[in-house]
Amino acid sequence: MFDISGNVAVITGATGAFGSVAARILSGAKCKLVLAGGNQTALAAIAEELKQDGAEVCTVNLRPNSPENCQAIIDAALASFSRLDILVVASGMNDVSPIGDMSLERFENVMQANVTDSWLMAQAAGKQMIAQGQGGKVVLVSSARGKLGHPNGYSAYCSSKHAVNGITRALGCEWGKEGITVNALAPTVFRSDLTAWMFADDERGKSTREGMLARIPIGRLGEPEDLAGPLLFLVSRASDFHTGHTLYADGGYTAG
Repeated sequence: MFDISGNVAVITGATGAFGSVAARILSGAKCKLVLAGGNQTALAAIAEELKQDGAEVCTVNLRPNSPENCQAIIDAALASFSRLDILVVASGMNDVSPIGDMSLERFENVMQANVTDSWLMAQAAGKQMIAQGQGGKVVLVSSARGKLGHPNGYSAYCSSKHAVNGITRALGCEWGKEGITVNALAPTVFRSDLTAWMFADDERGKSTREGMLARIPIGRLGEPEDLAGPLLFLVSRASDFHTGHTLYADGGYTAG
């Protein structure tokens, strides 16, 4: 049920914290990968790493921030592998600021990256999957902040992730008849280059970590491997009757 070997997977934001983890997970599951991202150097580096491990990989140095870019990403998948089976939209951003200090431009940048780009990429992938007539798997990236608020300047980010959950539910309903499942994976803090400071033993890391751990029933922060099972479930036949849902990979953080 979890065998996805040979499937063609597009991952946007493939050089980011979650996107790079997703690329390694799906590479390990023997998917053929199309990695999209705005940082050409980082994109080439992760592609080379995966190729050294035997993966079939092509890269597209584009962000999914326009219909044209999204179609170009899909076209790259078709040119390299002739089909599309899986989409993981891991591109996005955060901009932390009290609402009184945040400009409209900064707010709109977060909404563009997290909401509009997710919608555009899903639109392009969905058209291709429907044309193929064999279903497909779409995974958007939400967050624990798509369910919970935050006291320290997350008005843009929380709003955007709530919207991602809404897109997930709407497309889960819309595409069910096409055999396309649409779900969101919502992690809490997990170890990455961006969050390494939270795992450190200095005062800043300890105090922040202790505040988080007080609300995580499992009693630790996330590791990249904690995302492997949920992601493989959502992109495999195991989740064929699971759509329109947000799956929280958070150690119980949003349960309390």
